Amino acid sequence: MTAPDPLPPRTASRGVLDGYRVIDCSIAMAGPFAAQRLGDLGADVVKVEPTAGEWQRFAAAGGARGNAINVSFLSLNRNKRSLAVNLKTDAGREVVRELIAGADVFLQNYRPGVAARLGLDYESLAAINPSLVYVSMSGYGEDGPYQDRPGQDLLLQAMSGAMLSAGREGEPPSPAGQYLADAVTASTAFEAVLAALLHRERTGEGQLVTVNMLDALTTLQMQELSVYTVGGIPQQRGTEPNAHVYIRAPYGVFATSDGYLALGFADLQKLGEIFGEASFADMDPEVHGWTHRDELYATVARHLRTRDTQHWLDTLLPAGMWVGPVYGYEDLVADPQIIHNGTFVEYDHPTEGRVKTPGFPYRFAKTPARIDRGAPLIGEHSSEILAELGIEADRIRELLDAGVIAETSAP
Repeated sequence: MTAPDPLPPRTASRGVLDGYRVIDCSIAMAGPFAAQRLGDLGADVVKVEPTAGEWQRFAAAGGARGNAINVSFLSLNRNKRSLAVNLKTDAGREVVRELIAGADVFLQNYRPGVAARLGLDYESLAAINPSLVYVSMSGYGEDGPYQDRPGQDLLLQAMSGAMLSAGREGEPPSPAGQYLADAVTASTAFEAVLAALLHRERTGEGQLVTVNMLDALTTLQMQELSVYTVGGIPQQRGTEPNAHVYIRAPYGVFATSDGYLALGFADLQKLGEIFGEASFADMDPEVHGWTHRDELYATVARHLRTRDTQHWLDTLLPAGMWVGPVYGYEDLVADPQIIHNGTFVEYDHPTEGRVKTPGFPYRFAKTPARIDRGAPLIGEHSSEILAELGIEADRIRELLDAGVIAETSAP
């Protein structure tokens, strides 16, 4: 197959990735989240999904459902266009290969062997587009003894060792309160794409990039694991819920008379003066913070329970303590710093109405991230994308009539 002429850059102004095209063949969270970040920076992200739609469109997240698009899919697929195509057909695979021939980045998280069966493995695509940055994401690695295991977030958290770095000895392990493995893997893939594109700008070479959830979550624990592998200090949880086994007490979340407070790395002498706790006067934080970890935690907890959260914030912050409130989502969204930062963004969606969602974790003075479109309907842009490839209207109509591609019009 002859590769078509490169697609023209997007005419709209902007992001640092304006003019780059990303083909997103991933599902679930990690892959779509990485691709969304690329779209936020101006890349033209084409989401390739089945003609009936990606499964996550229909799986409720936390019980929340939308009108035509469920909340989970909505949150991970903004700034993308949808090409709905049946990859089980020769015609469907040919269309996608034509698309990839003019693309910059291809991202997939298929199960082992699926990409090769579809003719979408790295070797096949590099033959038609040598400059392609090909990103393959997996749970445990491209091969090895665990390659066929399900790469689900909780399972990876459990295996990473991180669950035993907090909590009390004898109590169950402590999972993170977010999809940590998925989110970290998404950020890792996003970072890898940018680095590979920089290499391509310098050399003209594309390449295969592999990212797996196990390594992403393991390398996130750079300090903690080095304390064990270099320092020889094992994870040892105590009888009190110190927030991390490798950080001295007092460090954790403490109950107040009306809620909770986070406190870390406190100056024991100052804290002793505020509490009227004479036993802290002669303590060295870097010695007794370890040797008396549980006793310190219990003593601090006893004092903090006597007054409300605001009292302790007003008292401890001016004293230079590292202290802060414990929020739920309702508190977070209303926080003045969050509002000042513009952390959340709002936009109008044709089926879901006004959408408020977390925005961008980066700021560019000259090429800001922005939202051009919300998550697409199934195949909303199928005809548009194929027309950009130079495919004639008659052939597009034939593909639609044969069910090779699907299209949904926005209301």
